[in-house]
Amino acid sequence: MSGTWGSKIKISIFGESHGKAVGIVVDGLKPGIEIDLEYIGEQMKRRAPGRTKLSTARKEQDEFQILSGYFEGKTTGTPLCAMISNNDIRSQDYKKTSNVLRPGHADFTGNVKYCGFNDYRGGGHFSGRLTAPLVFAGALCRKILEGKGIMIGSRIKSIGKIKDKTSFEPISTNKYILQELSKDTFPVLDKGCGEKMKGSILKAREEGDSLGGVVETAVVNLPAGIGEPFFDSVESTLSHLLFSVPAVKGVEFGQGFNIAAMKGSEANDQYYISEGGSIKTYTNNNGGILGGITNGMPLIFRAAVKPTPSIAKPQKTVDIENKKNTILEISGRHDPCIVPRAVPVIEAVTALGILDLMQE
Repeated sequence: MSGTWGSKIKISIFGESHGKAVGIVVDGLKPGIEIDLEYIGEQMKRRAPGRTKLSTARKEQDEFQILSGYFEGKTTGTPLCAMISNNDIRSQDYKKTSNVLRPGHADFTGNVKYCGFNDYRGGGHFSGRLTAPLVFAGALCRKILEGKGIMIGSRIKSIGKIKDKTSFEPISTNKYILQELSKDTFPVLDKGCGEKMKGSILKAREEGDSLGGVVETAVVNLPAGIGEPFFDSVESTLSHLLFSVPAVKGVEFGQGFNIAAMKGSEANDQYYISEGGSIKTYTNNNGGILGGITNGMPLIFRAAVKPTPSIAKPQKTVDIENKKNTILEISGRHDPCIVPRAVPVIEAVTALGILDLMQE
């Protein structure tokens, strides 16, 4: 199983949803970096379950324990390992349906890939629970980037069919907007639309169903020249990480698929020299990236998050042991919409990817 990613900064995740713990090893951090434990804790809380009525009832504090690579408040330069205990687990919710494939989950593919030896409880290693250590590692990288003036922030662009009416300003989004969004458990630019989104999530829960949505992320104050053409482009690196986040099914940068409907005269971002003497563009249709390399404009992308597959509605499926068709009604504790808790995960892997590229 491949649980490792990275070039200059390497990460390796481990654990299962209902195992004793989940964790991560981070290799490649320079020695002497101050670790802000309070900052990491705040980022972990943003992702943690059981904190609002919009999330699963499973309550995990997501308190982390650093096991190595950390001494007297700073990194040592050796591999840094952190562990997060699993405390509020109810494995009995899964035992009675252990042979029944849950539609939308990795039960079937995991069973085939690992010859039936995979831990099915709560999705095992395929679970979104494994995003907790990603947020830990991302918080480390994010704090380093903030020290360089680089800020990352996101908004919920849509939930189901309800869209945020206000958008990021593609050429002048500033760090203060992103900082404010990062303090919000349900980050939207139009609060009225946000309340409608919350209402739709609660309605879906009452109906035994779930919703997905789109998260839009912006990174500001990135210098020009980060990234490589082709295989280590900014888009390639970030897409690799974003698609590693469970439930992400689509990624687009700048105008994304909309750019295909434009003419070249509309899509091209024309240049000018700013009052400060730097080169800027009048538009940002390419999302701050050209040739796989940052151009100094805000980096903007969107990630599509699918509806939570665990729903209470009856679904057609298969009993894999008895090889027969059956009907499944999923019990247990599940998010009616994973999008709000996916926001800090998306920001975390963005920080990981950018810092890795900057190490080049």
